[in-house]
Amino acid sequence: MTRLTAARVVTPYGVLAPGAIDIEDGRIVVVERGPRHVPDVTLVPAFIDLQVNGIGPVDVAAADGADWDELDRRLLAQGVAAWCPTLVTSPLESYAAPLQRIAEAARRPGLRPAILGAHLEGPFLGGAPGAHRRHLIRPFDVAWIDALPDIVRLMTLAPELDNATKVVGLLRERGVTVAMGHTTGTYEQAQAATAAGAELVTHCFNGMGPMHHREPGVLGAALSDDRLAVSVIADLVHVHPAALAIVFRAKGPDRVVLVTDAVAWEAEDLRELGLRYDGPAPTLPDGTIAGSAVTMDASIANLVRDARVPLADAVRAASTTPADVLGETDRGRIAPACRADIVALDDDFGVTAMWLGGEQVVG
Repeated sequence: MTRLTAARVVTPYGVLAPGAIDIEDGRIVVVERGPRHVPDVTLVPAFIDLQVNGIGPVDVAAADGADWDELDRRLLAQGVAAWCPTLVTSPLESYAAPLQRIAEAARRPGLRPAILGAHLEGPFLGGAPGAHRRHLIRPFDVAWIDALPDIVRLMTLAPELDNATKVVGLLRERGVTVAMGHTTGTYEQAQAATAAGAELVTHCFNGMGPMHHREPGVLGAALSDDRLAVSVIADLVHVHPAALAIVFRAKGPDRVVLVTDAVAWEAEDLRELGLRYDGPAPTLPDGTIAGSAVTMDASIANLVRDARVPLADAVRAASTTPADVLGETDRGRIAPACRADIVALDDDFGVTAMWLGGEQVVG
């Protein structure tokens, strides 16, 4: 039995101050009020990032061998216990090799951030491609989608494409979570895709048409439909703090998913394509924002300090809600029977320690 104590423990039911967690065989068995004298840190469920294109010098699409170990180290440093390697728009024939490498990386033994599955952001996108290469965006290929390997867990697509509801249904039958993004679709098209099984809107506000009071579009559906969760990038570049606050007020923390959308801005091949990061976010030569360089712990700090989101709500968006979106109900929460994936945060929301399955891996 392992016992962790802290000045504050963030649970699904509120904050225990002080709090204690008992862990056995990698699972949480007891969460209760702690003793008076405890470390002055906050224990939170470890984070789950559903959108990571790369970090630092390692691009997910090219990652192989020791690259995955480097990604593991960088994810642990920011408190991430589980994640979805994300592949952006490419030719259809180019996906097989990186998907195979992701599947092999997911099977590696040892204490490391769990790969929950691949996230395909494209190539079936719509009228707001952002940094995606426009000439590679294409209509649905149902046969290609039907042949996708099981490692694919999440797909972002545009609801305005022909046969969108059919494709959403097909993906849901395969157990793939469907998100809408990079779209200028209408409110009605978003509603149709939602009725067919779409559950998430990718990086809300970014890569979609604006909301008009007579034509609310996908953004209007995202903010008003309780069936939809929305992901947001909290680097304070993609979305203004006021808009972040609006998302939490409109959706509540159980319908907001915090993602980094991190890219490998240090990777040589991406820099050769023109990707630059001079702060505050990576961009293409024309100034288009191309992902972020933010970490999950910094995202939490931005939400709390700049968007005035309560810490417990920010943590829920970074941990519990992304777990729920993928059906990982034993992750992302400090509660009995759940995995003991836990992060200790200091007063500046930096990671001071981390445990995976009750084993300390940071600090």
